[in-house]
Amino acid sequence: MLLRHLVPDIPVIQAPMAGVSTPTLAAAVSEAGGFGSLGIGAMSPETARVAISETRCLTRRPFGVNVFCHRSVPPDPTCNQRWLAWLRPEFARYKAEPPATLHEIYPSFRDDSAICDMLIKERPALVSFHFGLPDHAMISALRGADILLAATVTAPAEARQATEAGIDFLIAQGYEAGGHRGLSDPQAEDLRLDTLTLLRRIAACTPLPLIAAGGIMNGADIVAALKAGAAAVQMGTAFVACDESAASPAHRAALSAAGQSGTAMMSAISGRPARGIINRFTSLDVRPDRPVIPAYPCAYEAGKALDRAARACGETGYGAFWAGSNAGRVRPMPAARLMALLSDEIRETE
Repeated sequence: MLLRHLVPDIPVIQAPMAGVSTPTLAAAVSEAGGFGSLGIGAMSPETARVAISETRCLTRRPFGVNVFCHRSVPPDPTCNQRWLAWLRPEFARYKAEPPATLHEIYPSFRDDSAICDMLIKERPALVSFHFGLPDHAMISALRGADILLAATVTAPAEARQATEAGIDFLIAQGYEAGGHRGLSDPQAEDLRLDTLTLLRRIAACTPLPLIAAGGIMNGADIVAALKAGAAAVQMGTAFVACDESAASPAHRAALSAAGQSGTAMMSAISGRPARGIINRFTSLDVRPDRPVIPAYPCAYEAGKALDRAARACGETGYGAFWAGSNAGRVRPMPAARLMALLSDEIRETE
């Protein structure tokens, strides 16, 4: 079985969290018998190539990379300016001005042949797609380089589409999952299915191996997902607090308090729904006077700028501290130790 080749010992895939996953983290997970991942969706081709090379220097085991496949939306200057004007008072709290305009701060993989060409040359074991799929030519080119492919799906319809496109594995992302929803169409209705329900629904419409993602924090959670039809699990929040992650001290502190603060799905930070620790952006997201949010990732430029301005004044409450619904159960420790603990817990639960 192909998935068994990727996760030979422990059925755990470390989620490819852009901005948080590192070569050191990915290598540590792979070396411990799981499958490490790099989030390269916001990287340039050269930066991504260097990250892949650094990971290869740390492990000879397989690891994967993740790219963003959102549909690029033409800028809407009126929408962008209305949003920036609405955010202006928040910037003023920290004696700062919002950006003059908004840009697409990184391209979609669908439109970036240079990233695809780099991956074909570097040949990571797996490339996973988020926010939909690239075109048939890109999928064929990656498969031609003997790269396995996975796609995040949030509903049976997306699972069927990915199956028909020739994807090898499906990442079933439940509503509990931290970070951005993998919706291929952010304007469509989100079924908001929990992870175990989603697994069962998708298993009924595709023969592909399923990877469960969302709310999985310990061995008991892993066993429950395997019993519900998953061949492996993908864990993100559980690894954010690991020593090897690039999470900031503020992100780590927010995680430690997540049991009290909780998490919420919000769109105001980036322009797409994403689950993170409740903070000042959460309040902005639900304000009744909130205008239409610019398209992803243009809105992210404003979100990142506001976070920088606030941090310069000692306020960390605007950070994109993505985390799943069970963030309060996070266990800070080195990745290898967490993998060993998960392995022990799986054996004790089975």
